Amino acid sequence: MQEPIYVQIHNQIKQAIAENKWHIGQRIPSERTLAQQFEVSRMTIRQAIQTLVDEGILQRKVGSGTYIASQKVQEKMTGTTSFTDIMIAQGKKPASKLVSYYFADPSLSEQEQLKVAADQKILRMERIRLADEVPICFDITSIPAEIVAGISRAEVVKSLYHALEKKGYSLGHASQTVSAMLSSEKVSELLKIKKGSSILRLRQVTMLSDGRPFEYVRSQYVGDRFEFYLER
Repeated sequence: MQEPIYVQIHNQIKQAIAENKWHIGQRIPSERTLAQQFEVSRMTIRQAIQTLVDEGILQRKVGSGTYIASQKVQEKMTGTTSFTDIMIAQGKKPASKLVSYYFADPSLSEQEQLKVAADQKILRMERIRLADEVPICFDITSIPAEIVAGISRAEVVKSLYHALEKKGYSLGHASQTVSAMLSSEKVSELLKIKKGSSILRLRQVTMLSDGRPFEYVRSQYVGDRFEFYLER
């Protein structure tokens, strides 16, 4: 199956940045200019750019434009971040609402983070995570298709970690990055907040106990509904 056009454009832009054709701190061309350059609609360009923003590769500045993101200070968090377990520990009822669920060819970012080849399929799903029926988080999760083989969609959507443990997988450590951003129109609608609201963005790559990466997550948490606790 051919990659969606916006994913192809995402890959080309990411490759240009990796090859230093665009530099950290540089403002990228406008959506109109990029649409003309790639011969696609502005909506397609907007999808590609938003994906790069969600991954922390691009950064939007209100009233100024979109720039190649600079490196940010990183703070380590111990363990893995399981939304389901966090909510249960706080006495809340966790739930997930599926937005999309499909198998596809991996983007360049997914290839790098999950250590998969370009011809290996990945599962890509989008979910709204709720606590006591209140939207808390929107996440995009990418998983190598072989990892979820034999696991039902319902199990994966409800709690991937629990489904994998039931199948006999042992979970290892995770690398996590937290940063701040403003909510896009799409995410604002999904999380029932105003466009431009404060968002906590978590990017996480989780390993199995043997060191294999099995999950690449880009999550956006409502700033006034969730906080991360770091323990040294």
